[in-house]
Amino acid sequence: MTSSHTPRPDRIRISGGRVIDPASKVDEVLDVYIAEGSIAAVGAAPEGFAAEREIDAAGRVVCPGLVDLCARTREPGQEYKATIASESLAAAAGGITTLCCPPDTRPVVETPADIELIRLRAEAAGKTRIVTLGALTRGLKGEYLSEMAALKKAGCVGVSNALRPLANTLVLRRALEYAATFDLTVFLYPNDHWLSANGCAHEGKVATRMGLPGIPEAAETAAIARDLALIEQTGVRAHFCRLSTGRAAHMVARAQFDGLPVTADVAIPYLYLTEIDVRGFDSHCHVIPPLRTTEDRQRLRDAVQRGIFSAICSDHQPHEPDAKLRPFPSTEPGISGLDSLLPLGLRLVDEGVMELGDVIHRLTAGPAQILGLSCGTLAPGSSADICIFDPDMTWQLDASTMRSHGHNTPFTGWEMKGRVTHTLLAGRVVHLL
Repeated sequence: MTSSHTPRPDRIRISGGRVIDPASKVDEVLDVYIAEGSIAAVGAAPEGFAAEREIDAAGRVVCPGLVDLCARTREPGQEYKATIASESLAAAAGGITTLCCPPDTRPVVETPADIELIRLRAEAAGKTRIVTLGALTRGLKGEYLSEMAALKKAGCVGVSNALRPLANTLVLRRALEYAATFDLTVFLYPNDHWLSANGCAHEGKVATRMGLPGIPEAAETAAIARDLALIEQTGVRAHFCRLSTGRAAHMVARAQFDGLPVTADVAIPYLYLTEIDVRGFDSHCHVIPPLRTTEDRQRLRDAVQRGIFSAICSDHQPHEPDAKLRPFPSTEPGISGLDSLLPLGLRLVDEGVMELGDVIHRLTAGPAQILGLSCGTLAPGSSADICIFDPDMTWQLDASTMRSHGHNTPFTGWEMKGRVTHTLLAGRVVHLL
């Protein structure tokens, strides 16, 4: 992702760090050698290697650059919320070297020109690699199929209808059949549009007491049941995005056990927050799908620990301040999550939910595999996308420490542990603390 005018990356030696590369089953103190933007070696130096730059990583963790399965940069179309340049900067500061954007930009990502626009602007920003999902249906209107062959040829890593409903189940079946023809992964957000209606919180005691319209668990599970039946019928490779209920995780686990080609992810806020956090009408906790019960949170943690969810994402949705200032149901849903993805992931280690290597796997190799990308590893020959972080450095998340243009997060004031000191993209240092 470097232009012809970008200087050749330095030959770099990263010395003394704890190298954790789950894809290569590496977890030990080793040196990493970078040449021509790629990993030249891990461990012993290649013959004749002469470093032009050395990075001392003693006491730090060296891992592949993070891969975020869902991040909205708001460009094109909503630059008043954020831009590719601003969110690329935030991603680099968070150790994230690859972002995957849903197709619900304005205009919708449904032509090769739309994909090229995003690619060129990401390249101009020069801080992170951005890949895109293409629209499953034209204009995401759920009626007519998109030109999937052209989208794949232009570089889309999959297709999705984002949060928009399809007209009916037959359209979904035809879309899955068409995607399977081109060996495209379909990214499904499981939500029964008619069951969720205009809800804004989990249908339960908390929402009832607060007088908020609820979204039942069945809105997610009914959609998954339908989708799994069609996946089995069509043979398409499918990925379930941002699951929020324990029952949904169980359904996906069963499908995986039965051999269906399905994967799933969870967004990091759902591993910490529950419907209880909505009390007080905190609009920063207005998310779709809604925050569920304490039991759901525990079952989601179990699912990510067991590998049912092979990826943890930020579900990054930056907003301007006004978007969160109206009455709760009228506010725009979503959390700005790039700045907190890694430290919240590391917090799972401190809380005894997962081992460090497993968390890094869900943030690197797991999502890369879902997207069909060769990143997410430090194997020799792979792109030198690297995150170096100090696992013991503590800091507080607030507006002054956030790099994202959107400061809408319920984690303001939380003490975070783990800070990125260096981020390298294709062998170039794009963030330095």
